[in-house]
Amino acid sequence: MTATIKVGVSACLLGQPVRYDGGHKHDRYITETLGAFFSFVPVCPEVECGMTVPREPMRLEGDPCNPRLITNYSRSDLTEQMLDYCCAKVRRLEQEELCGFIFKKDSPSCGLLQVKVYAGDESAKNGSGLFAAAMQRTFPLLPMEEEGRLHDPAIREIFLKRLFCYHRLQGFLGNTPPVELLHNHV
Repeated sequence: MTATIKVGVSACLLGQPVRYDGGHKHDRYITETLGAFFSFVPVCPEVECGMTVPREPMRLEGDPCNPRLITNYSRSDLTEQMLDYCCAKVRRLEQEELCGFIFKKDSPSCGLLQVKVYAGDESAKNGSGLFAAAMQRTFPLLPMEEEGRLHDPAIREIFLKRLFCYHRLQGFLGNTPPVELLHNHV
């Protein structure tokens, strides 16, 4: 285990031009303030699963518990492509010894909380992005947060405390990931 505290981050938040329109959502608090304490592992599920930049915008549709990833105009269903990527990516991230993850809010792949899921013309903010949901299932103890919520001092403090505690737990357990400890003792 390295002494560096690694945090996964949606790549667009680090200033990488990976968004559907070729832009980014650079968050200076993440790169300049948190960057002094953590090393980042950038992840862009959409680009990494083979989608181009720029690309057609997409959204989640259907059942909030099992949504489909559908492009807005051509109505292509990219769900299986994204889910295949998610399965492979979470396995690779197990080797990274992450201590936390910061997701891009509202994203159909990276939104952690209250992502819009459409049913017909109606939408409700009651879903999670496909990659964020896969991360939650695979790493239930890993501290995770959305960048927008980090502007709330109380939420930020709790997230950072959990992140440092998780790092200390990793050091204490050595090569036993905290999730394995949970599964072996429940």
